[in-house]
Amino acid sequence: MKLTDLKPEAVWRHFEAITHIPRPSHSEEKIRQYIVNFAKAQGLEYIVDEGNNVMIRKPATPGMENREGAVLQAHLDMVPQKNNDKVFDFEKDGIEAYVDGEWVTANGTTLGADNGIGVAAVLAVLESTDLVHGPIEGLFTATEETGMDGAFGLREGMLQGRTLLNLDSEAEGELYVGCAGGIDANITLKYQTMPTPAVSKAYTVEVKGLKGGHSGIEIILNRANANKLMFRLLREAQMSLSLEIASVDGGGLRNAIPREAVAVVTVPSANAEAFEALAAEYLAMYKEEFKGVDDDITLTLTPTETPAEVMATESAVTLARAIMACPNGVIDMSRAMENLVQTSTNFARVVTDGSCVVMQALTRSSMRSEKMWVAEMIRSTFELAGAEVELTGSYEGWNPNMASPILHTMSENYEKLYGVKPRIMAIHAGLECGIIGGKYPGMDMISFGPTICYPHSPDEKVNIASVAKFWEFLCATLANMPLK
Repeated sequence: MKLTDLKPEAVWRHFEAITHIPRPSHSEEKIRQYIVNFAKAQGLEYIVDEGNNVMIRKPATPGMENREGAVLQAHLDMVPQKNNDKVFDFEKDGIEAYVDGEWVTANGTTLGADNGIGVAAVLAVLESTDLVHGPIEGLFTATEETGMDGAFGLREGMLQGRTLLNLDSEAEGELYVGCAGGIDANITLKYQTMPTPAVSKAYTVEVKGLKGGHSGIEIILNRANANKLMFRLLREAQMSLSLEIASVDGGGLRNAIPREAVAVVTVPSANAEAFEALAAEYLAMYKEEFKGVDDDITLTLTPTETPAEVMATESAVTLARAIMACPNGVIDMSRAMENLVQTSTNFARVVTDGSCVVMQALTRSSMRSEKMWVAEMIRSTFELAGAEVELTGSYEGWNPNMASPILHTMSENYEKLYGVKPRIMAIHAGLECGIIGGKYPGMDMISFGPTICYPHSPDEKVNIASVAKFWEFLCATLANMPLK
């Protein structure tokens, strides 16, 4: 079965077209042009603003002019993650999406349903000739996944609607009314090198098979972090087996829990068997610790050519100790909402280049004070190690408004459609609502979407039946927007 055979036809047709357009963060020119060409073909007014966002305006259908204007918002970019053995260029290749039973997924890469399904739904609304709706603005924001650049750069005064429907949530039947803010820690640690000690044996150490996933939504699952697992082993081997580090490359994007890490290390040849035994011991320990959470962890040692140089011992020890000390995972749970992470951090990236180690961590919190506390904890840890640390990209969360008119309308409509009440939620992830709400004070906002599992990982998949419900609910919402 092809994607275009699925229902609702318009949504899947647009999503299938989007999958063929490369659109990793910061490389969104082609998808942006696709949106502009769509607006021209539909004869609709459009604006491309200084933040590289595209806004398309569609008038109300007859008799609906007195309804609140709806801003339908989705982001253009996707997270480019692939399996290690997958040959794929996100800058050039289209996603290989396919139907797998009740789901749509991709072959070895992220699918881009986050937020491609939202984009497709907005396009389907804008081209429709039979939907009933008030004034509509389709807002397609740029570079959400790596810093929400489009939302930060959104032109003030461009939007006329006063109700924002963010189509970037990932659980059908849930209405989101709040989200976490975030801040990045960018860390650079310079190091010296030294000749590799004589009579050494070199290994490539690989930690793989982890599930990874979204560092906000899935941090509550307490999945393993490949960077942290790697350095637990390396630090033990430094202390007991005189291990030296030549290079490290772990993790990827700041908002994805690290799934893989690779290091080239050396040990004295006399300690080679002991190192292999230690790695086997640590693998068994990791499997026990993460049983039922990350059951497919692998930790392999492969003999490799001995490098000419390694990190100076003092530098390597300092690096390993700092990474061991760096906080990671859930820090605090919400006291206001059950099963909601309040504060977390993700030690996302560590890579050497021969003279520097570059690292990155993303801290999230619905409380600004805790966000800054954890960010300063990370900064203090690495500054004590002699690193330079820059905190960047801070954005605020979105505080729930339980008296929201659109929340009342959508809750009532959902119950009428499906006979059950939707769950009212906040999300431990960054949604653009907080930033947009800051630029448009008083904007009534809500976020919803279909069911998407394992976003930001090659296991990403979207439930087909949930897309149909999402579309039906979106259409009912537009037909019942509050009066002005």
